[in-house]
Amino acid sequence: MNLFIRFFLALNLALGFSIAWAADEAPDAFVKRITNETLDAVRTDKSLKAGDINKIMQLVDNKLMQHVNFRRMTALATGPGWRKATPEQQERLQEEFKLLLIRTYSGALTQISDQTIEVKPLRGASDDKNLVVQTEVRGKGDPIQLDYRLEKTPGEGSGWKIFDLNVMGIWLVENYRSQFSKEINAGGMDGLIKSLSERNKSNAKKS
Repeated sequence: MNLFIRFFLALNLALGFSIAWAADEAPDAFVKRITNETLDAVRTDKSLKAGDINKIMQLVDNKLMQHVNFRRMTALATGPGWRKATPEQQERLQEEFKLLLIRTYSGALTQISDQTIEVKPLRGASDDKNLVVQTEVRGKGDPIQLDYRLEKTPGEGSGWKIFDLNVMGIWLVENYRSQFSKEINAGGMDGLIKSLSERNKSNAKKS
């Protein structure tokens, strides 16, 4: 299986869509719960398994993104250029990056079958504000290493948020940072946004 398909399959397994969850939930319990909920739901939803892009996008917008600090993820992936970008550029970049991720892993949904998740013992204190939860995705073939970088958010909607993932030794933010840096050096922030937009349009034609 292609590494990026594995990555986005793992991402989908990780970012469940339960609406209600306890703010004081332990980080490893949080990861285990949303993963199992997602596995169960996708196995019983034919349109998701068939890769219905419209339903996937609706799912992500309405349910999944509540578990992700997507602004922080995009800022980290963009690097120093993020602070120099205008609010409008930041918003546009988030939209295009989000769409890129959605469309990329939509095809991986069809590959969910008998996968299970093993959550490894938590390193560090469960009351840390930033920590990593390590898991393995098990199914056919070799286990897939899948680690989540989480932060504890305060206030309304408080709880654990995912802002980075590591699949088989590759962190999402670091991987995209190198790509984004090249685009920014070549054409500035507008050049990066244009590049992502063109990739999304190309992906849309293929779906």
